[in-house]
Amino acid sequence: MKTVTVIDYGMSNLRSVSKALEHVAGKGWQVQVSNKVDVIGQADKVVFPGQGAIGNCMTLLNQTGLADAIIQSIDKKPFLGICLGLQTLLTTSEESGGTAGFNWINGTVRRFVEPYGERLKIPHMGWNQVQQTQSHPLWTDIPDNSRFYFVHSYYVDPEESRVVAGTTAYGGTNFSAAVARDNVFAVQFHPEKSQDIGLTLLKNFLEW
Repeated sequence: MKTVTVIDYGMSNLRSVSKALEHVAGKGWQVQVSNKVDVIGQADKVVFPGQGAIGNCMTLLNQTGLADAIIQSIDKKPFLGICLGLQTLLTTSEESGGTAGFNWINGTVRRFVEPYGERLKIPHMGWNQVQQTQSHPLWTDIPDNSRFYFVHSYYVDPEESRVVAGTTAYGGTNFSAAVARDNVFAVQFHPEKSQDIGLTLLKNFLEW
């Protein structure tokens, strides 16, 4: 039986992610939630959901050894990052006074800024469209400009446009809502909260 492991670093709502994966997984899959490095290392696929402040997140990952487990997973197996699980992949973040990420993608995580003379609701919260900017197996059966559910105050700004798999417009900013490279796909939105279209993406991940 194949395993997909959801990383538990102590700061994320893991139940909704694991339940969504269980809903779309076939009989040949075991979904497990773990904070153990060896369990993550043995998994066939890894999902890294995150929420909260990136400074606390990176501190916990480094203290527990999970940072090394994530780096190893990014290097060799299908990996899905969700929300903060995407933001940690970049070089640095403006949040928490400046926080170093895994530097898997060259770029910066930036805070939304109100356009001049306008008021912008921060965090960006609710449903918004994602324009697919490259073809990818995880977009299978998902129409372009489908709506996904977002909750975030910071967005990723990669230096290389070729890693961007999807974009979303908010407050005058067209930001990267999904990135893809090699065996890694990561999204700013929450597929586990995005109803049928989000479940389709999770199913595509298991079939990828």
